[in-house]
Amino acid sequence: MADKESGLGITVKKEDDMPEWYQQVCLKSELAEYSTVKGCMIIKPNGYAIWENIQKTFDAMIKKHGVRNAYFPLLIPEKFFKMEKEHAEGFNPEVAWLDKAVTGGERLAIRPTSETIIYDSYSRWVRSYRDLPLKINQWCNVVRWETEATKLFLRSREFLWQEGHCVYETEDECEKDTIYYLNLYKKFIEEFLAIPIMEGKKTDKEKFSGAYKTYSIEAIMPDGKSIQAGTSHNLGQNFAKAFNIKFLDQNEKEKFAWQNSWGISTRLIGALVMTHSDDKGLVLPPKIAPNRVAIIPIAFEKNKKVLEKAQDIFRELSKHDPILDDRENLTAGFKFHDLELKGIPLRIEIGPKDLEKKEVVLVRRDTGTKKSIKISEIKTQVDKELETIQKDLFEKAKKRTFEKLVQSENLNEVIKFIKERKIILIPLKNSKDVEDTLKEKTGGAKTLNIPFSQPQIKNKKCIISGEPADYWVYVGKSY
Repeated sequence: MADKESGLGITVKKEDDMPEWYQQVCLKSELAEYSTVKGCMIIKPNGYAIWENIQKTFDAMIKKHGVRNAYFPLLIPEKFFKMEKEHAEGFNPEVAWLDKAVTGGERLAIRPTSETIIYDSYSRWVRSYRDLPLKINQWCNVVRWETEATKLFLRSREFLWQEGHCVYETEDECEKDTIYYLNLYKKFIEEFLAIPIMEGKKTDKEKFSGAYKTYSIEAIMPDGKSIQAGTSHNLGQNFAKAFNIKFLDQNEKEKFAWQNSWGISTRLIGALVMTHSDDKGLVLPPKIAPNRVAIIPIAFEKNKKVLEKAQDIFRELSKHDPILDDRENLTAGFKFHDLELKGIPLRIEIGPKDLEKKEVVLVRRDTGTKKSIKISEIKTQVDKELETIQKDLFEKAKKRTFEKLVQSENLNEVIKFIKERKIILIPLKNSKDVEDTLKEKTGGAKTLNIPFSQPQIKNKKCIISGEPADYWVYVGKSY
């Protein structure tokens, strides 16, 4: 909570008012702030450093799979959107346009997603089966004119993301890779962000506009709402036919290509904040934290050897990008609160008495637990402590996620569970009308995804229509 000495800190509890708590954590830990441009946000250095770590880590993972980075224009000709009808209809409400009076020619869209501008290039790049598979990714910004009520990292008109766009010779190869990228997202988010993931397939109503199939990863937040943390779309041949992406196969026969697209965004930072942070401020898993360790020399103004030893430790722990907080005008108490607010995973305290005993004190940000260790063992002990923090944060989040999951075949019970902020696995018919009715009756809940591991569906009835159900699907409220 708020630091009495400084008057700073979080002034509401997470369990009492999560929206206000979340906003305060983002603002006061200096991750982001609201822009004077309506619907937009400013990502400050603390927040952007997290995004850089996400980008650096995931970029290395996809490059091992043969993906290369490129960059395509921000502005997209209107005629490109019209070439794939379903895609155009799905994105039309969100597109920001530059009219002809501005462009001096055709109307241009500000990129809401890049399928169309990229696939125009692919129609020229792909000629033979020898050109395939083509695996391209870009890190960029997108604009979707969907909101004025900005929620930092969760919903804004402009946000940052990566979008992968691949082209294949066969349907099997395309489907295999589409699932591969979904699983890669799950691996990355669970291992580095310590957020447990539910993977599955989107219903036809919720799939990406223009896609053949859409798969998603969903993260369940402490308030029982879901965040769509990433998606991977098997686009089939829809865009290939619209943009004339053809190749000559090994038998010299002309065929349309198969394609997928997949993406994650700065929304992951919002999920990170909500999942792990507490009433003292930000909590970051060590693997994604820009600075994993903070070193606080205490009373060093009176004992220069304390500062010298702190500097030695700073150099020794350089691989953890440590912070040495040697600000002379602030008390140790203020520094502790400040570093807790900003989520540094591990704090190292050293004062004159510690120096006499050749020890330091390690303080975990996630639990607040303290322990003294020998300075001679600091490298080993810090490594071990950071590894434990990473594991414990994931296990805590995993336990909380499982507590939110229930199963039901009764609509009244589902309505009750929604009010209790649960995520419910229900039998449902694959129907837009059924999903619209579900949303209406539950006060805003919608389908999240169809889990790959399905309970027995034979003889199960759709809880809305009473007709035979097509699958079990998770439903709940979402960000």
